[in-house]
Amino acid sequence: MTGLLVALSLLMQGMLSRALELDLSSREDVCHFTNEIQKGIMDYYWGSQYGGIVGMFQPPYYWWEAGEVFGGMMENWYLCDNQEYEKVLRESMIAQTGDKYDYIPSNQSTTEGNDDQGVWALFIMGAVERNFKDPEVKDMPGWLTMVQTVFNKMEARWDSEHCGGGLRWQIFQWNNGYTYKNTIANGCLFQLAARLGRYTGNQTYLDVATKVFNWLLDVKYVVLEDQGRVYDGAHIHENCTDIKGIEWTYNHGIILAGAAYMYNATGGSAEWEGHVTKILAGAADFYFRDKIMYERACQDYGTCDNDQRSFKSIFSRMLAITSVLAPFTRSTIDELIYTSAAAAAKSCQQGRNGYTCGMNWQKGEYDNVYGLGEQASALEVIQNVLIHTKAPPLTANTGGTSEGNPEAGLDHDSQPTILSGKKNMSGKDRVGAALITALSLALMLGCALWMIF
Repeated sequence: MTGLLVALSLLMQGMLSRALELDLSSREDVCHFTNEIQKGIMDYYWGSQYGGIVGMFQPPYYWWEAGEVFGGMMENWYLCDNQEYEKVLRESMIAQTGDKYDYIPSNQSTTEGNDDQGVWALFIMGAVERNFKDPEVKDMPGWLTMVQTVFNKMEARWDSEHCGGGLRWQIFQWNNGYTYKNTIANGCLFQLAARLGRYTGNQTYLDVATKVFNWLLDVKYVVLEDQGRVYDGAHIHENCTDIKGIEWTYNHGIILAGAAYMYNATGGSAEWEGHVTKILAGAADFYFRDKIMYERACQDYGTCDNDQRSFKSIFSRMLAITSVLAPFTRSTIDELIYTSAAAAAKSCQQGRNGYTCGMNWQKGEYDNVYGLGEQASALEVIQNVLIHTKAPPLTANTGGTSEGNPEAGLDHDSQPTILSGKKNMSGKDRVGAALITALSLALMLGCALWMIF
């Protein structure tokens, strides 16, 4: 028994030393460490097991979080040239496309929100920008086409009747939150438009991105003071004035990176440089303590739910890509990423392989809070110390190969074609069309009666 205890003690010490000795300057070390973290992520994935659903993690983790986590794993595939989970990523991307390739699969068709769809689209856009090979499935479109499908579907839901614009949180009227317009749904549309505009060179996407961003400013979900603030949302019955003042890392990150994409796509415009500068200043001030990232709204109180415990993952990704697309931010962001990565690594000291990670990175040790969100957050902040070792996100002109279709997902009979200028019929047009249809039917009926009699 004594020998067993000694062996276990030595094993635990070895696990601890592995976490504490992570060399962030060593690509090999970082890639090994993050691959071990991904093994912990896969403990929550049943898609490869009998009875599991491909592309979804086990309860209590929702569908949207799969898109968030896979987005981080896609970056690991790229940054570390890690093919271990390439099959899982590809199968998940294909399995969850939905019949219309709009990432509204049948298992989410009555519950999915605009934010859920948007987060998955950001994941797929990452595949486009990293040249993750298009699906080799008969008649299945390329990843770019699928992102354009989602964009067109989301943009068609733009609601100008309430609050002067904006997307609702929910897609379907029967879901709780349909009367709420939130930042994450609109932030996803903003960033998708900015990324598509940068990737394709199509100005119309950039115009949509500008429209969404200006609306966020108008309703004061985004406030551009010296230190920019990003709030959660408000209700349409109050004309979006009852702003929920809570602030989350993922909202801030989505808006920040969207602005960085716009800065890059516009050739470094002074306007977008100013926006990026202020939004980053707010992020650095609000979500870091001693330069270590934390979820300020809930972490210190122990009230973070499963969703909120994952927000630092996408925030880390967005910070890192901002430092690439807007190089003037690099020195600020690199310090935040490196300090947070070192702290996150120290939280990864438990589990069967010694890489189960905690939530509170400021403790300098494992805090006994674990789950999918903790693994994903540690993965993303640690792997992003490598962000400047690889090429920036591709565009169609710099080597991107995914097949696209700017009109994918558009219903030409009932909604405007944003990228071709087609409009909905006006009321007078509909009356005229109805009259012509009625006259045509009457003429056909008359001819038929004449032939009979």
